[in-house]
Amino acid sequence: MATTANSMALAAQARRSYVEGLLNGLPSVVQAVDQGARILLSQVSDPATNMRRRDTVDDLQKFQGLWLHAAVGALRGVLQSGGTSAVKPADLPPAGSRLGASSTGGLSLVDNETIESEILSSRLALAMMDRASWEFTDMRSRMTMLEGRDELETNDILRPHVLARIVANAWRAAGLGNDAWRTLQTVLHDEFAHFAEEAYHEINRWLIEQRVLPEVDLRPFIRRSRNAAWSASAGATTAAFVHSGPTSPSTEPGRTGVHEETRLMTRAAGLARGGDHAEAVLGRLNKLIGRQLPEFASTQQSRPPSQALRTAITDAQQGIAKRLASATVPGRLAGAQVSTPMLLEELHQRKQQLKQAAATPVERATIEIVALLFQSILTEERIPATVRVWFARLQMPVLRVAISEPDFFATTDHPARRLIDRMGACVMGFDATMRHAGDVVEKEIKRVVQVVEAYPDTGRRVFQTVLTEFEKFLEHYFKNENEASRKGVSLAQQVEQRETLAIQYTIELRKMLNEVPVQEGVREFLFHVWADVLAMTAVKSEPQSEETKTMKRAAADLIWSASAKVSREERAEVIRRLPPLLKTLRDGMQNAGVPAHKQDEHIQKLNNSLAAAFTAKAAAIPHDRLEDLMARLETLEELLPDAEDVEIDESLVLDLSGHESSELEVVGEGGSMPTPAMLSWARELQVGSWFMLDFRGRNEAVQLAWQGLRKQLTLFVSPQGRGILFQQNRLAAFLQAGLLVPAQDESLTVRATRSALAKLDVDPGRLLN
Repeated sequence: MATTANSMALAAQARRSYVEGLLNGLPSVVQAVDQGARILLSQVSDPATNMRRRDTVDDLQKFQGLWLHAAVGALRGVLQSGGTSAVKPADLPPAGSRLGASSTGGLSLVDNETIESEILSSRLALAMMDRASWEFTDMRSRMTMLEGRDELETNDILRPHVLARIVANAWRAAGLGNDAWRTLQTVLHDEFAHFAEEAYHEINRWLIEQRVLPEVDLRPFIRRSRNAAWSASAGATTAAFVHSGPTSPSTEPGRTGVHEETRLMTRAAGLARGGDHAEAVLGRLNKLIGRQLPEFASTQQSRPPSQALRTAITDAQQGIAKRLASATVPGRLAGAQVSTPMLLEELHQRKQQLKQAAATPVERATIEIVALLFQSILTEERIPATVRVWFARLQMPVLRVAISEPDFFATTDHPARRLIDRMGACVMGFDATMRHAGDVVEKEIKRVVQVVEAYPDTGRRVFQTVLTEFEKFLEHYFKNENEASRKGVSLAQQVEQRETLAIQYTIELRKMLNEVPVQEGVREFLFHVWADVLAMTAVKSEPQSEETKTMKRAAADLIWSASAKVSREERAEVIRRLPPLLKTLRDGMQNAGVPAHKQDEHIQKLNNSLAAAFTAKAAAIPHDRLEDLMARLETLEELLPDAEDVEIDESLVLDLSGHESSELEVVGEGGSMPTPAMLSWARELQVGSWFMLDFRGRNEAVQLAWQGLRKQLTLFVSPQGRGILFQQNRLAAFLQAGLLVPAQDESLTVRATRSALAKLDVDPGRLLN
């Protein structure tokens, strides 16, 4: 930017463009909500639900015009003020009554309906932030750079919670109640989340055209079909704002085609940056806390809790365990009868008691932040209700370690965070059809939590210990206990063992035959066919079994038979050995899954090599060399290279599709050329995590159940028990193309941290109370 004045003018113009886009697009969103309400009404439901939906459709038909009018009025108030940074209370529609109702001044108690409306508004803001977090983060970086500030103001119109508050207050002002909102909550969240994402995307696009931080990568992959109003608004803004400098690449002819080519990578691009995003969220949290409480920033020094707080945490931990245990039914898993409101109420009461026992502002702030994190975790609907109780019991141990080890708030690598993330990632994909699997994992989570509770003074060490144990449990669970994955893991392990052995046998056979005059046709057969036969036989019947030894002797016999035969006795011996040798070769190929017509081709080529031996065209193998070769074949396994040194890649492995069965699908094609970042991400995926996979016409949830040596092979399983096997490069290609997408855009604790940030942005003073 040339001057500070120009920068501020750009920022103001961006805000005006944002509000104009909201004004232009809001009618379409209201129409979409009305349409969504009618679709809900058309769906089969119980009589009570159907009645609520019908009443909601009727109310929406009556009052949607007033709702739109109230929201537009609030936004125009912002626009008329010049698109200033923050929304003033006067810009918001009244929250208590319909439009035109009088307001009595003075102080009064806040009614339950208003509190409920605030909760619904906050949930809408979180839904919008969930969808638009990447675009919002980039937009905020650009705007704060232009305005020379660290952060957007709390009530900045650009913040999602401000738009959510305008929408929710307008809803109530129009005479629409909270019951109607709850009935349509899914529709409202979906429509306004997409609306916010498109809004931020267009502002980012416009700012890039003005060359504002172009290195903050704008993801040009958003579908434009939901709301076309943004294009007109952003285009008008660009035309109205005169600037100098070369044209942005985003406006060059033909750019649209590039957008379409990369459309499938919508989420992949952002998810690959997940680690950077997580660190940015934690950085924002620490920056916000630092402004309120500068002494909190000392994250390198441990600070043991005061004696009073230590005692209070212990009492709270025991009280929570006792209260939750008393609420369960004997013989059933803990948590079966514990509701989320009950959990939250219990933890809220404990929070107030802990704050009273705290000796310093830092301790009080830590109590508040940890409470906000667990509030988000315990309201995560994808965590089964029976598991939430165990997460609730982790709050006190986590609080203890967060106070004594401040880096809990500074890094995503803290073992307490990693433990919560790993357990959460494993259970958030379970549904009612997977009850047994859920019970087994829940029992392990229960054990983990009880171990953590039993060692309160060991800090991060106990979290690291149980995290390691949980990883080992997952490996054992998917291999031996999970009905959906057990067969698939067994098959995948056999595939890996076979492919690894085939490569090892090929490597060693090449070494053995390097200086031996073996006919080229025989050499190729041994390397490309018989090494795989040896591997398959070794997997099925052990490397030292008689069956494997028979296949090794066949290799030795073939080498001898194909060497030069100059005497009549040698030729007679070849003729005598040939029928059983050919039968063994066919049996071995049949056992390895080689099709009959391919067997015929291989046998024909071998016959040509044997014919060459009869006419003495082949070179002779010295007797001592042949004896040595046969001895080495007998002890071949002792010579094999270390399995961890073997690289299983698609150029070395025989066609993996040969391993296809009704229980195992092998992914051999599809995806996009992976970048190094995607290959790195493929290696970082963790067992137990859930994904959405688009493969062979199906789009379904799958769980990562197994990873092989050096993670070169990866197995996913569907809830129905079908295994899907990927080689590492193919896995990265599917991630690159957005055909394999994590069910979680971010980890459980990062999501909880972002939720806490949203609440602290609105009321930072709660840290000090």
